[in-house]
Amino acid sequence: MEGIVSLFARIFPGFRFTFFLLLLLVCFFASIVYGTKPISYPTIYSSFVAFNNDSEDHVIIQAVRLPRALIALAVGACLGVSGAIMQALTRNPLASPELLGMNHGAGLGVVCSLLFFPASSTLNHIWFAFLGAGLAACLVYIFSTIGKNGMTPVKLTLAGASLTTLLVSITQALLILSERSFDEMRFWLAGSVSGRSIELFLDILPFMLFGLIIALFIAKKIEVLVFGEEIATGLGQRTAWVKVTAMFAVVLLAGSAVSIAGPISFIGLAVPHLARSLAGANFRWIFIYSAVLGATLLLLADTAARFVIYPQDLPVGIMTAILGAPFFIYIGRKKDWKL
Repeated sequence: MEGIVSLFARIFPGFRFTFFLLLLLVCFFASIVYGTKPISYPTIYSSFVAFNNDSEDHVIIQAVRLPRALIALAVGACLGVSGAIMQALTRNPLASPELLGMNHGAGLGVVCSLLFFPASSTLNHIWFAFLGAGLAACLVYIFSTIGKNGMTPVKLTLAGASLTTLLVSITQALLILSERSFDEMRFWLAGSVSGRSIELFLDILPFMLFGLIIALFIAKKIEVLVFGEEIATGLGQRTAWVKVTAMFAVVLLAGSAVSIAGPISFIGLAVPHLARSLAGANFRWIFIYSAVLGATLLLLADTAARFVIYPQDLPVGIMTAILGAPFFIYIGRKKDWKL
């Protein structure tokens, strides 16, 4: 897949970003159009220009499908960019929020918030997601640096996998203690962008945008850091500040995405590889492409998930996991990586 994307980028360098941006818009529109209930194009158009509260189709579009498409777009962009940042910082092609425990840390934070503070506001759940993601990131970093050789890609991956298993076990144990919470949370834990209100999305959107802005702001500094910490320090860069700022952006992006959609895999792992095939070594463009491709892939996966067990919805997290398994094997077998 990466070879096809790279070939396309070389043949059509002037049109590639426009093409992928248009593809994103097409997927966004398809997410609104297609579902378990067929709705005609004129009805969709009229729901935006002349909304009728008595029309069931208009209500479905504005209250269900539009928020779902917006959430899928934003969550996909956040996961794509957070994965690109983590792979650049660790110089590890397997690094991503879900594999290094951050998604499940955020998920555990939300579960704790809903279980122990059920009457608290949505904003409190978001803070718990950020806290869980941040603690997971710190623990993975500490565990992966233990030993005389410091942090290595293998140790980082093993630490992330071990912590992920622990976090999932704790989450399941907490949910078993409360049958009511398990029934409410099991669909969310599978990863889903359906059933979320536009109000919840607007509460979380500022955190997502802030994380994306930080990523673009430090892109050039990360580009230098990838060549090695000694080179970056020699060029006058405060590498510790860059790493802390980058991880803060990842916590914002992963935490906000998980707080609204649950743990969704594959996007943060695969998208950065495709983005590098298009953008080369320019990390600002890597992050931009990661946002566009992540949003596109999640919109496509969510639209397809509506028809796998039609007329029921399959959680999009299951769909992305199915897609991600072969790609994970491909990454694990590939030997020549350029981050």
